[in-house]
Amino acid sequence: TEEEKEKKKKKKKGGGGGGGGGGEEVEEEEPDESMLDWWSKYFASIETMKEQLRQQEAAAAEAEEKEEMEIAEGSKGQVKNKEKSKAPKDDKKKKQQPVPELPEKKNKQKIDELKVFNKELETEFDNFEDWLHTFNLLRGKIGDNDDNATEEERIVGRFKGSMCVYKVPLPDDITKEAGYDPNFGMFQGIPSNDPINVLVRVYIVRATDLHPADINGKADPYIAIKLGKTDIKDKENYISKQLNPVFGKSFDIEATFPMESMLTVAVYDWDLVGTDDLIGETKIDLENRYYSKHRATCGVSHTYSIHGYNTWRDPMKPSQILSKLCKEGKVDGPHFGPGGRVKVANRVFTGPTEIEDENGQKKQTDEHLALTVLRHWEDIPRAGCKLVPEHVETRPLLNPDKPGIEQ
Repeated sequence: TEEEKEKKKKKKKGGGGGGGGGGEEVEEEEPDESMLDWWSKYFASIETMKEQLRQQEAAAAEAEEKEEMEIAEGSKGQVKNKEKSKAPKDDKKKKQQPVPELPEKKNKQKIDELKVFNKELETEFDNFEDWLHTFNLLRGKIGDNDDNATEEERIVGRFKGSMCVYKVPLPDDITKEAGYDPNFGMFQGIPSNDPINVLVRVYIVRATDLHPADINGKADPYIAIKLGKTDIKDKENYISKQLNPVFGKSFDIEATFPMESMLTVAVYDWDLVGTDDLIGETKIDLENRYYSKHRATCGVSHTYSIHGYNTWRDPMKPSQILSKLCKEGKVDGPHFGPGGRVKVANRVFTGPTEIEDENGQKKQTDEHLALTVLRHWEDIPRAGCKLVPEHVETRPLLNPDKPGIEQ
């Protein structure tokens, strides 16, 4: 049986890479709806991300080569050899790329993907400070020993807010841009600052390249989460001797903004004797995400479906989200018309108007149309901005003892 397994593995690998293999292989490749789950989606997305990175690298290499050639025009003789050695490398890259793409394309259409960011979500969306900025409030320095205190240690709180200074009388174009009479102040339509209760759901997929914490060059990582008074240590489920653990866990925490808004996700190393060491942690300001115009609460999926591995996970349906955004941004719409059209502001979007339930029954729905608008919300004049897509983000784990070094 071992040998057979090996053969099968080889066959699969060869089939995938070498262009589909025999007829049987292709059937095996086709994903069955009921077999798919979130992980299928995640791994398909990771492949896409790698492919994009590869293409970027190839493009960068090409640009570099062009530059070298231009420089070389001046001093031809010296640089000729360099180009010769460089060119074949690049050719290899080019030759390798298209081959595995062909069979993959067939599957790609079938599995819906999410966006995998290889950095924190904040860097992609200007720290979610589209109107709410965070300022640290520091304790004053009392004696000499405070001179060398780090800024982190002196923080006693955070002030969140925004300031606008403008000249009166206001020019006309400002009124147009704001969509209302700004003489009443720029901060209209801002949520009230009453405490609100939220449910925070944290999905932890995996950690990569953790810093070894034990003498054997490995670690026994587990997750710890802190938000307000909630302190979860998932010690029982530590993963033994692993620097690239796949956790695949979700945690639900109830919290109240503004008192509890800084979420800390940490990875600890489990030790049989003594205390567990912190490998690294990352802090996320949930409040900024919650109040951001980019809507960083639950990412907007690519498609709307009501069953299967890709079920819509936001508590609000696309049409409800769209109505809310239009109302808040004082945008005219949405007006759903016949023939799969929807009008928002002065833009018309089209899309499918039917949805299949689990039994294959077709029903009329406006959700796909609404979702199309949400996915192009940045095209809407004045109020529009890019909405956070359904995603997985990658955050560096830092350790206070080793500042600035990713763990």
